[in-house]
Amino acid sequence: MTQLQAPQLVVNSRMLYFGWVPADPDAVAALVPAGLKPMANRQVFMNQYVVDSPEQTSGFGAYSLTYIGPDLEDAYAPDGVTPGRWWTHYFNSSPVVRDYASARGVPASAGTTTIEIHGKKLTATTTSDGVPVIRTTVRVGHKLGETARGQLRYLTEVGGDFVAGNYPFISEPVADFEVEKLEFLDKTHAVYALRPANPLEITWGFYAPRASFAYPGGETVLS
Repeated sequence: MTQLQAPQLVVNSRMLYFGWVPADPDAVAALVPAGLKPMANRQVFMNQYVVDSPEQTSGFGAYSLTYIGPDLEDAYAPDGVTPGRWWTHYFNSSPVVRDYASARGVPASAGTTTIEIHGKKLTATTTSDGVPVIRTTVRVGHKLGETARGQLRYLTEVGGDFVAGNYPFISEPVADFEVEKLEFLDKTHAVYALRPANPLEITWGFYAPRASFAYPGGETVLS
């Protein structure tokens, strides 16, 4: 298999990205390794997105991905406001991307993500090894809002060291957006520990029919 070099660029993905307060804060905190600190409310992030064609990437090819995990204190992105993030699950449809991510400490596994829109109803479904595990139902409009841009910070563990990477992005979210339902469908799957509280408490989020980003060319080993 071709060994891809960092960085890698992805343009115009269809992306649903948001966060919530979990049903079991202790279970979420237990997924954060010693040396890192979860947010006080133990909030969780999830990104469900689809890259429809190879022409949208610098080397990955077409793929779909859902990644999820706890937000972190004291590991903020370059803006000093957005929390750093720790991946606990990374369901990717492409062996190429899984190999690339795994080499950088990401817990990549096989999975698929679909995003379907009918009128103003968006449904995003994540499968793990062919079994549906997460389904999100969202109300979305078609008019675009203000373009968002900046850098996010994700942490991984490589060779016993924590490694932080800054991921630049530009996204064009829709102006009308509301997460109506978030379902964790398989109680036996490890990702169920990250399920949301009832009633659902969304902390932030967006849907962007065009979201572009890069995997970083260089990471920093944390002391």
